[in-house]
Amino acid sequence: MKLRSALLAATVLALPIAAHAQMTMPNLTGFYVGAEAGANFLIPVGIASENGNSPFDSRINTNPGAIGVGYVGYTLGNGLSLRLDGDVMGNQFGKVETGSGALIAHGSGWEQKQGAMLDVMFDLSPYMNFMGIAPYAGLGVGYQWSLYRNVNFAGTVLAPGNLANVNVNNRTEGAFAYGVILGAQYPIGYTGLALTLEYRFMGVLARTVPATFTFAGEAPGAGAPGKIQFKQEFNNAVLVGVKYTFGVTPPPAPAPAPVAAPAPAPARSYLVFFDWDKATLTDRAREIIREAAENSRRVQYTVIEVNGYTDTSGTAAYNLKLSVRRAENVAAELVRDGVPRNVISIHGYGETHLLVPTGPGVREPQNRRVEIIIR
Repeated sequence: MKLRSALLAATVLALPIAAHAQMTMPNLTGFYVGAEAGANFLIPVGIASENGNSPFDSRINTNPGAIGVGYVGYTLGNGLSLRLDGDVMGNQFGKVETGSGALIAHGSGWEQKQGAMLDVMFDLSPYMNFMGIAPYAGLGVGYQWSLYRNVNFAGTVLAPGNLANVNVNNRTEGAFAYGVILGAQYPIGYTGLALTLEYRFMGVLARTVPATFTFAGEAPGAGAPGKIQFKQEFNNAVLVGVKYTFGVTPPPAPAPAPVAAPAPAPARSYLVFFDWDKATLTDRAREIIREAAENSRRVQYTVIEVNGYTDTSGTAAYNLKLSVRRAENVAAELVRDGVPRNVISIHGYGETHLLVPTGPGVREPQNRRVEIIIR
């Protein structure tokens, strides 16, 4: 339930940004850095005593806390990048309950986590893009250190017997962690800056921490040594931040035409070619699409047709679907380059209308194409 609530909150926060987004998406590549801050929600943590005299197996609730994240990354191409995160977060302990929810003690103190995560990030903007907002997702693994500051579980019925208090004083223990990231970024022009909104899930494996057990009737300060196991933890966080990508520049301004010569009329037809059995755009393909988008602003038109084709290798049914995917990716890039979506007409023709006539099963590069026609 908390996971769904966090996702809903992220969506609601993103809508006001989307309503005002009218800017062309820059092509973000290379090194980038970022910083984020937000709220961390720690799902009630299972705790177990390893003191043989008074064992207990319960859970401790926590209050919402704060989280800060800084990261550096590098885009590898094709929407894939690697990112190294450093994080710090904290949550205050509350009441201790049994598995059935019965109160057995009152908790106090803090758990502060800090660590590093290595994330593999995926750019989802070629598949879903709304008004310039680019979504992304990531998977990560790493290591987290937990600092337990002045932790005390006080109650007379923590376990069978006369256990009164359990204390953990400023102990640090580490454990491996894993995580999932869902986010969106909104670029600020061609400055390299972007606003980000993220939901982060992180699981941290169990840790065992030395503790002191005090029993009813003991003198103040007396206690028996033991251990407390903090079981696997699940963190949900919502963050806002800023990201900067190095090397982002605006598209070059068109060179002025000679005064004496009239400017040539912009082309109205463009061809974008694809690798065999691929629908992803190459750098050259993006240049051609950007040129088509820029020229569409210089002429009058009623519709921009985006027609996809394939060669004759593969089945006719598969080729029809592949041609549609190619056309949809070109249309999405046109939208990122500033063309209104409602003027674009998408069609897929599969292996029909060959540019170079061939027989069946021939991998002809000239036939793997999308044609952009400005009418």
